[in-house]
Amino acid sequence: MAETFSNGPVDTSSDCRVAFTPGEPLNILIHSRVQALYGASIKATVEHTLGQLGISDGKLEMWDYGALPFVIQARLEAAVKAAYPELSAVALPPARPGILAPGDTARRRRTRLYIPGDQPKLMINAGLHRPDGIILDLEDSVAPAEKAAARLIVRNALRVLDFRDAERMVRINRGDLGAVDIAAVVPQNVDTLLLPKVESGAEVAHADELVRETAAASGRETPVYLIPIVESAAGVVNAVQIAAASPRVVALAIGLEDYSADIGARRTPSGRESFYARSAVVNAAKAAGKQALASVFSDVRDDAGLRAAAEDARALGFDGMGCIHPRQIAIVHTAFSPTEGEIAYARQVVRAYEEATAAGRGVVALGSKMIDPPVVQRALRILRWVDDESDSTREDDA
Repeated sequence: MAETFSNGPVDTSSDCRVAFTPGEPLNILIHSRVQALYGASIKATVEHTLGQLGISDGKLEMWDYGALPFVIQARLEAAVKAAYPELSAVALPPARPGILAPGDTARRRRTRLYIPGDQPKLMINAGLHRPDGIILDLEDSVAPAEKAAARLIVRNALRVLDFRDAERMVRINRGDLGAVDIAAVVPQNVDTLLLPKVESGAEVAHADELVRETAAASGRETPVYLIPIVESAAGVVNAVQIAAASPRVVALAIGLEDYSADIGARRTPSGRESFYARSAVVNAAKAAGKQALASVFSDVRDDAGLRAAAEDARALGFDGMGCIHPRQIAIVHTAFSPTEGEIAYARQVVRAYEEATAAGRGVVALGSKMIDPPVVQRALRILRWVDDESDSTREDDA
């Protein structure tokens, strides 16, 4: 009796389950709560996907729980490739036009929302929460047995979903799995790859080379950026070389759960056990001219604790932090955004600088206080942020 290869959860909204038995005459069976309305469309998607994969026989049974076509295609491809591991054909959905914005190394990265790569129901409306970045995660949040399917779901999601103006990020796996991840997502509409558990600059350089080769082979011309994540004592020690290992690196992040475990410490609200590591990552990032990104705050119900952690991270020099739930985004955005007082002071500094420049004075003063060039640069960054925020608000209102 032929083996049946299955993929997908049972009774999970916006998803589906597929069972494929090779070797039998082609027979497609679809079970859907919306059969009357969308049965013909679902069957057409299944038939088209089988055609893309070159499959002309086998029994295909699918239980649909409201999956969008890109999910159906990914689940079906995963099941078929479990039956035929050497199959090289792919089933790509049509790419949504105009969803890849030009890359920007200096864009705001106050928040990056993690979404498990095997949960498409969380991806579909992720852009509505307005994070600065959306991370489709292929690493720790995905069980080993689900990684192949998650890779296909993420690949397809990058082609079809509108994440609004969020940076489109993917956290890949380490090692050989990471190389497969890069080959799958770099040709698609991904902006930035997060490299987990990085411990040396050589790892970043290797990822850079894989990205370069994949982009060249696929004809991609837009840049792909890298954000290494430091998650061990060795990574902290080598943070400087990691941050400077590639021009693709736009930020350096720290992951405190793994770091704390690596040094044998319990993670505490005060962060005392990771103060050195966090400071080292900030300094390494800034020395290389990159952004520094703080770790996630794991208690989604503790708003006060999140606010305190975000404010502490900003005070230490971080530019943003990770979020594991949409409800955390607004709090973190506020913590990493300039206050009204900071904006007013920035305007005063820039005005004083412009007046001094117009008068040919080499010294900038505000009242009785001398203003150094770094203070002027910080003020200019704050006002650029205000302009960007105003542009974003106008787009939302349009």
